[in-house]
Amino acid sequence: MEKIKMTTPLVEMDGDEMTRILWKMIKDELILPFVDLKTEYYDLGLLYRNETRDQVTVDSALATKKYGVAVKCATITPNRQRMEEYPQLTEMWKSPNGTIRSILDGTVFRAPIIIDSIKPAVRNWEKPITIARHAYGDVYKSVDMYTEEPGECTMTFKGESGVEKTLSVQKVDGPAVWQGAHNKEQSIRSFARACFQYAIDTKQDLWFSTKDTIAKVYDGQFKKVFEEEFESYKAKFEELGITYFYTLIDDAVARVIRSKGGYIWACKNYDGDVMSDMVSTAFGSLAMMTSVLVAPDGTTEYEAAHGTVTRHYYRYLQGEETSTNPIATIFAWTGALNKRGELDGLTDLSDFAKKLEQACFDTLNDGIMTKDLVGLVEKGTEVRSVNSSEFLREIRSRLEKALEA
Repeated sequence: MEKIKMTTPLVEMDGDEMTRILWKMIKDELILPFVDLKTEYYDLGLLYRNETRDQVTVDSALATKKYGVAVKCATITPNRQRMEEYPQLTEMWKSPNGTIRSILDGTVFRAPIIIDSIKPAVRNWEKPITIARHAYGDVYKSVDMYTEEPGECTMTFKGESGVEKTLSVQKVDGPAVWQGAHNKEQSIRSFARACFQYAIDTKQDLWFSTKDTIAKVYDGQFKKVFEEEFESYKAKFEELGITYFYTLIDDAVARVIRSKGGYIWACKNYDGDVMSDMVSTAFGSLAMMTSVLVAPDGTTEYEAAHGTVTRHYYRYLQGEETSTNPIATIFAWTGALNKRGELDGLTDLSDFAKKLEQACFDTLNDGIMTKDLVGLVEKGTEVRSVNSSEFLREIRSRLEKALEA
């Protein structure tokens, strides 16, 4: 079979640990045999980010703006424990996802990948819940420090016009930790517009939640901007019979658990990070959730919503067999290939991406799964647990049949 051609490269962002191993396995087994793959490659592995002082992350984001579509592997954001594991590190580098999101100024939409044999842990959920996560600022662009003595911390804004505003953060009588976070109104507006447009495109209700009763100015501005931007979309919402709903984050959690699903839940950056993990786990597994960053200009970056699967990686290094679920990473590739095909008018490429996704579903529906899913299937369903390599081979066999049809 002749390989499917590409005309414009994807931006390929490699990652860390077990997902880096799976990344190569997926390419070798499911993509390179069938697609004449064109990518502009960036190594976002922790050690190379350290070597380039994180410039490679910036470069990958700028390349994404240039080419319009990227696919990203999971990466490590180092904490103190990681600094001990990787003594070569010269700095506790910031989240590469945060850097990329800041440059692209987009919104992350995450939705569970659902199969019939795995029912949600929340028994009344009947439809997927899509998390819309703001992709700029807050804790991901914050600065922090530790102080050792009594004193006062203040926050000062110096405007270009010469205006200054200062307020007291807190007076303390001993050691303390401090954090300063920010967001930009333009980014909040982009977030709101992306959410409203995505709701219209997918014909789903939109919920938005913050904590404006506590963060009256900070979260209050998010609420205000959403209300203002909704006026431009209100008529279309009414025409489609969908609704926009605002509530506090704690009330939203209770409503989500009691709901049947089938809507978009828009959250600030960190809230979206946490809630997408909750939703994906409740629907089945962190490895069964798609994630796409959509920028205001239409630029898209696809990735898995989960981390680097460190525990499996250390087992892999010891020569042990692992059964790591590659589905979300495969769907990152299919999302990017499908989008590249749509933008370039390459129907063969888009069709390939869709057939690869279907091959994944066919494999799972045939009861062939990685270990993380086996314990989640309905009683009476016949399943067979396989390792990652076997799972990818099973998907490939079904993909080949679909491509030959």
